[in-house]
Amino acid sequence: MPPTWFERALAQQPEHRDVVVAGARVAYRSWGPVGAPGVVLVHGGAAHSGWWDHLAPLLTGYRVVAPDLTGHGDSDRREAYDLLLWAREVVAVAAAEGLQRPLVVGHSMGGWVATAVGGHHPGEVSGVVLIDSRLVEQPADEEQLRQRRRPHRVYPSRDDAIGRFRTLPPQDVVLPYVADHVARGSLRAVEGGWTWAFDPEFFGSRLRLRDLLPDVAVPITLLRCEHGLVSAEMAADMAGLVPGRLPVVELPDSGHHPMLDQPLALVAVLRTLLAVGRLAR
Repeated sequence: MPPTWFERALAQQPEHRDVVVAGARVAYRSWGPVGAPGVVLVHGGAAHSGWWDHLAPLLTGYRVVAPDLTGHGDSDRREAYDLLLWAREVVAVAAAEGLQRPLVVGHSMGGWVATAVGGHHPGEVSGVVLIDSRLVEQPADEEQLRQRRRPHRVYPSRDDAIGRFRTLPPQDVVLPYVADHVARGSLRAVEGGWTWAFDPEFFGSRLRLRDLLPDVAVPITLLRCEHGLVSAEMAADMAGLVPGRLPVVELPDSGHHPMLDQPLALVAVLRTLLAVGRLAR
């Protein structure tokens, strides 16, 4: 049975809105009081805004928004995707909600997008947080999808599809009640049954995180998952690209997807960063 905190968080259902960016509709969710300081939560590759449903309501006192990047969730698909356009989508969603220089938090591929926001739109955000975003040629989730590149399978029933839900990359521990909620939001109905909501062609050529980091002109923090994909050595390499400007915080006993195995620890860290950021302003 899900714990009480989880059920209470999901009971705070988000508002669903959208904004048009470069000819495509970008869907997003929002929680919290209008006019409050802002937070933007950016999902990873092949994920969607619903991955934050159980976390966003716990960031009390903030207006929290979570977009579906184009090619994901309820947003439109494009002929081609790139990080700078996704960064524009993040900024447009924040502007549509009237957020004044929000903190942008990105997981995995979303961390690459958040970094692009910090480098190309520094006046629009107060800071950037990366959650287990690797310093490699492609984000981990894209890398595995590229290797498996094929059309989505259609499942005869929603339950069949939910039973096939897996994280990319896989991790040993996933809270079953969180996985069930995330999986249910990861599907769309099609002829013959159900399939995954992301565009299997969403990956493409990317600016590299190695090239993006030195251009970030706002405070930036890396959350390194203990059992994730960013090793201590890689984190040190990333910090070396922005000397003295990239604190690294380790999330203990967490896999690459901390919202699925250590959600309360992740919330605690984000609350701390938000509080410290507000004191520093």
